[in-house]
Amino acid sequence: MSNNVRVRFAPSPTGPLHIGGVRTALYNYLFAKKNNGTFILRIEDTDQNRYVEGAENYIIEALNWCGIPYDEGPGKEAGYGPYRQSERKDKYVAFAEKLIALGDAYYAFDTAEALDTHRKNHEDQGKTFIYNWHNRNKLDNSLNLSQEETLKRIEAGEDYVIRFKCPESEILELDDLIRGSVEVNTALLDDKVLFKSDGMPTYHLANIVDDHLMEITHVIRGEEWLPSMALHVLLYRAFGWDAPKFAHLPLIMKPVGKGKLSKRDGDKMGFPVFPLLWKDPKTNDVSAGYREDGYLPEAVINMLAFLGWNPGTEKEIYNLEELIQDFDLQRVHKSGAKFDPEKTKWFQQQQLHIASDASLVKGLQAILAGKNLDYDDAYVQKVIHLVKERAVFVADLWEQGNFFFERPENYDEKTAKKTWKDDTAELMLIVSKLVNETEEFTAENLSANVKEWIQAEGLGFGKVMQPFRLSLVGSMSGPDVFVIAETIGKERTLERIRYAIEKL
Repeated sequence: MSNNVRVRFAPSPTGPLHIGGVRTALYNYLFAKKNNGTFILRIEDTDQNRYVEGAENYIIEALNWCGIPYDEGPGKEAGYGPYRQSERKDKYVAFAEKLIALGDAYYAFDTAEALDTHRKNHEDQGKTFIYNWHNRNKLDNSLNLSQEETLKRIEAGEDYVIRFKCPESEILELDDLIRGSVEVNTALLDDKVLFKSDGMPTYHLANIVDDHLMEITHVIRGEEWLPSMALHVLLYRAFGWDAPKFAHLPLIMKPVGKGKLSKRDGDKMGFPVFPLLWKDPKTNDVSAGYREDGYLPEAVINMLAFLGWNPGTEKEIYNLEELIQDFDLQRVHKSGAKFDPEKTKWFQQQQLHIASDASLVKGLQAILAGKNLDYDDAYVQKVIHLVKERAVFVADLWEQGNFFFERPENYDEKTAKKTWKDDTAELMLIVSKLVNETEEFTAENLSANVKEWIQAEGLGFGKVMQPFRLSLVGSMSGPDVFVIAETIGKERTLERIRYAIEKL
């Protein structure tokens, strides 16, 4: 095993990457970077029946969008590849046969029908059928056949599997970096299938062999793999290899009720459970993604980091570098973490507010382009600065500041009725004159001129300022009205006042 920290994220390309998988990838990435180690992506595609076209590319694109790219993996070879298990299948048969030679595995010829009959017989007696030390010497396998008979049946093309020969009765003491010491009695374990006659290994064998050959030092994975930990440690022992250190992450739980977070929860409550939009190639069903729903990757990463981990301080808003610095597996919780869609939106709002105005320009420009509006980046950035405080998503920047780009065609009816009186048009004409006469057209200069006139005439500020804002914005929203005027410029300010007088 390598002295350097080497961790892997090993998803199966059977569909879109769930945010629980993204969190597993994130924790592996943070641990690797914290320890100057290597983060590896391995595609575990041994189950070709469940393989989904496009899923591997989706996984890679999702990791890149989240800002947690892998150091080694498909397309980033580093001497430990290939990084797809389907391209490594020639490696596994020799290791399966080695276990047989060592006496730690055996060939089993039991048909699915025969095993089903055994299960039903046990159920009729109120028992549970487990293929292990209790009955393996009575079943159809090489433990009860001569070597000659076993080879004869294999050469005849009979279907078989290779099963691990689990110790009959041993108390295993396992150590988990998150859960501490775990004891398992091997008498309760079944003899798992390691290899199938179709030439493909099962997850258990391929996983152990690949982790060993890739010199993985720490296996950080979901809680659902905790029951497999005993078998994996036994396999390492059978091969005579040092096992990596294990850490099993808590589940991400439903926002309401019990159980793991699922796509159904997202569909029902209106939030994504996948990082990117996914279109099922078989059914054409479309599932929402955080990227397409307008979330910043920084917000998604920040949210996922706190689903199972806590730095032990009041600090909640993190960038990736800060997460790397503070992340510690010892502070990962054992119990499941409840997903909170509203908290996710809060993280999004906080990250949008601290994002640089320049970094948001591209997103708002995309919205403007969709509306056939053409403004330079400098102007768009200025608008973002003025309206960002009230926004949660980039789309809100348009909602909060559309009047910077388009003249209001209609006016809030209730506000217009309240603020636009018989003498308002006359007052707005005077405001137009003051706008036109303000040579250095800044918010400060215009404000001084208009307010001086209001005070000199003994007018109420609301009598002038409200219809002025209504003229520029169409409602009572937006930042300081003089800042709006300066931003859109003198000509557009005058044109909007003229239009409001005509319309109202």
